[in-house]
Amino acid sequence: MEQKMYINGEWVSTAEYAELKSPYTKEVIAKIPQATREHVSAAVEAAQRAQQAMTNLTALERANILYAIAKAFASKRLEAATIISRESSKPLKYALSEIDRTIETYRFAGDEAKRLIGEMIPMDAAKTGENRFAYTLEQPLGIIAAITPFNFPQNLVAHKVGPAIAAGNTIVLKPASQTPLSALFLAEIIDCTDLPKGAFNVVLGSGGIVGDALVESDKVKMITFTGSPAVGIQIKEKSGLKRLALELGSNSGLIVDRNINIEHVVRKCVTGAFSNQGQVCISLQRIYVMEEVFAAFVEEMIAQTQSLKIGSPLDETTDISAMIHDKEQQRAIQWITEAIAEGANLLYGGEVEDGVLLPTILANVDRKSKVSCQEVFAPIVSINKISSIEEGIEAINDSDYGLQAGIFTKDIQTAFTASKNLSVGGVIINDIPTYRVDQMPYGGVKQSGTGKEGLKYALQEMTETKLVIWNQEGGL
Repeated sequence: MEQKMYINGEWVSTAEYAELKSPYTKEVIAKIPQATREHVSAAVEAAQRAQQAMTNLTALERANILYAIAKAFASKRLEAATIISRESSKPLKYALSEIDRTIETYRFAGDEAKRLIGEMIPMDAAKTGENRFAYTLEQPLGIIAAITPFNFPQNLVAHKVGPAIAAGNTIVLKPASQTPLSALFLAEIIDCTDLPKGAFNVVLGSGGIVGDALVESDKVKMITFTGSPAVGIQIKEKSGLKRLALELGSNSGLIVDRNINIEHVVRKCVTGAFSNQGQVCISLQRIYVMEEVFAAFVEEMIAQTQSLKIGSPLDETTDISAMIHDKEQQRAIQWITEAIAEGANLLYGGEVEDGVLLPTILANVDRKSKVSCQEVFAPIVSINKISSIEEGIEAINDSDYGLQAGIFTKDIQTAFTASKNLSVGGVIINDIPTYRVDQMPYGGVKQSGTGKEGLKYALQEMTETKLVIWNQEGGL
């Protein structure tokens, strides 16, 4: 039951351990080592020593390492998914989907490792550029510190580890405290590849110790973080001149136009709002429905939500299970209570059964209610009536966040208008804002963060562009 950290290609014990409990059963499933600052320093130093070996790998060698990781996940798909379900209570059906995406993500990273090229610079386009030949090289930054969340403990890790390896960087990974077993499972897989020892390290423990030590280390060249805006701001303040990629909060909104297939759209919305208990960065949180179809939409939303199965995350038929922590569940209930006090109507859910917060539907929610203006990160969705598409766009934009938004419409001009005027990093036409595939550029504006994920785009964040100029004039 006692686990070990992975530093410099070795499994390391610590003096202190913390109990890891299942969010659903509350049973202790493992004892997790707690790193000290000395452990973090050891991991960083191992990564630094391994950097030259990583730099010396060919593009093909890096690609093959990433393909080997993907192949290992494919052969251990159920085992990897079961670990996710046990430690995070993600229903197994969604955990299996996450592993499928993780496999794709490492494969995409392997492909991008072979496409990492610079460009030619037309020096003679300038008056003084005659007889000059120039090009750029994309070179690894060095040590990448990856700080990752609990909600996608393999795929969001892959979005940091994959491009880091593809670019020739070394990595120190600090996973979320609730999902360390997935990170250690990844370490077991990587340990069996040809990745140089020390190039990938896993340190476990609190953000106050492990996270701060990574952020403050002068040897770390980049921090890639997914989590809350509050922590992201702290990282930015402490990180100095390190490169940052911060994927932060969201309260994703959706506009539903008239003359759409209500049953089809609602089916998408139920998935977008309630998968993984709403604990998804782009979970559908706010729905703005044209008044002509509002009543029918709400009726269908309640009916389809009622059909969701509540239960153990290890049951493949389960749709909704326990949230990650009891304190998060209590916060969600408090926000529901506040929204009702501020004028919202509770249409479904809003209570706990057998330790699980039921999927909750609210209507007529005030924009300033926390369930609307903050990131709810729970199985709660708000549905409000609008009289025009412009009203819906304005409501979505009235937010501190801007990760992704969506619109369902049959009108092409309406779709173009929404795509231009929604203040978000990604606009999804005729689908929910929860939609994501792993090669697309993914990242937000405002307090949703900085930088882009998606393998090609993450590689651009994780490399340094070097300019090389040749003077071809004679006379030397």
